[in-house]
Amino acid sequence: MDARDEFLDIFYDNIDRDGADKLLEWLEKSDFFTAPASTRHHSAYRGGLCQHSINVYKRFVKLLEMEYGENWQKKVSPESVAIMGLLHDVCKVKTYVEDFRNVKDENGNWIKKPYYKVEDSLPYGHGEKSVYIISAFMKLTREEALAINWHMGEYDQRVQNGSYMIRDVYYRYPVCFLMHLADLTATYLDEEEEA
Repeated sequence: MDARDEFLDIFYDNIDRDGADKLLEWLEKSDFFTAPASTRHHSAYRGGLCQHSINVYKRFVKLLEMEYGENWQKKVSPESVAIMGLLHDVCKVKTYVEDFRNVKDENGNWIKKPYYKVEDSLPYGHGEKSVYIISAFMKLTREEALAINWHMGEYDQRVQNGSYMIRDVYYRYPVCFLMHLADLTATYLDEEEEA
């Protein structure tokens, strides 16, 4: 099964909220299923964004099982887990553009090598941009919005600039912290950085 089909299976099996169909329609018309997850770090290849989203979802489920046991669904619904895991990076839709740069090959000849560059048509931030996009289609719970908003954890520019809000979010909503860990473990354990 390819990543697109796997994503759709998880989405259809778990997400039944009003507006989810319109969000999925928007994703289908966008580059979500073909975009990379980054320009040169994790999953920096065609379709990497979709695969990363699946990886985060699966890691999130494992972390919830580890923390709350087999009955983790009593703590957080499977629908919420799918929303947070699959949709946390919709902020990357229409953000990466393929371009070419001149590099030397192994024989010292100049060749054009493809790469992705950032051309963000909606410079709204990262996690907060995903919340903004999703909210245009369907209502998020507070916990879902906070988990998506703060999924970057200590790598979020707001935190690096001195914000302490994330500490309060993670203490009040431990599921948000687990979502961040899911993003980290998927990135560093399941995916590779471009050489």
